[in-house]
Amino acid sequence: MMPALDTWTNTMDLLLWRHAEAVDGIPDHSRELTARGLKQARRMARWLDEHRPKQLKVLVSPTLRTRQTATAFTDDFRIVSSLGPDGNVADILGATGWPDAGGAALVVGHQPALGRLCALLLSGSEADWTIKKGALWWFTNRVREGETQTVLRAVIPSDLA
Repeated sequence: MMPALDTWTNTMDLLLWRHAEAVDGIPDHSRELTARGLKQARRMARWLDEHRPKQLKVLVSPTLRTRQTATAFTDDFRIVSSLGPDGNVADILGATGWPDAGGAALVVGHQPALGRLCALLLSGSEADWTIKKGALWWFTNRVREGETQTVLRAVIPSDLA
């Protein structure tokens, strides 16, 4: 029996991780994680360690809170200035190469850009969707029978990781 041609092919995984809970204050870029935020980051990092896709590149906003969140998972990440609090959907897409770059990318970033990207990927247009602090959304882009599809693989709030 011959396998069906082009039944499905994964092209890229995109994981969006909102930074964990941080202290309030100014300057914004130097806000650090709270004790609760550190627990959220470690919990999600354990989940990621068990479920992560292979060859995962990790891209992180330059803020202290996102770097602390990422460090709970790995020290092997690249800081991307366009992923900062003022970044937008186009900045995330440009940094990751979604959906054409292949492989897997984890973005540790901020609202509202992460929520807007989730809305775009699921509904076709940007909207002000909220991602809880410390939560992870995982998308896969694939081609099935010639049609490109975006698939939501997981939504994990930090308290369920």
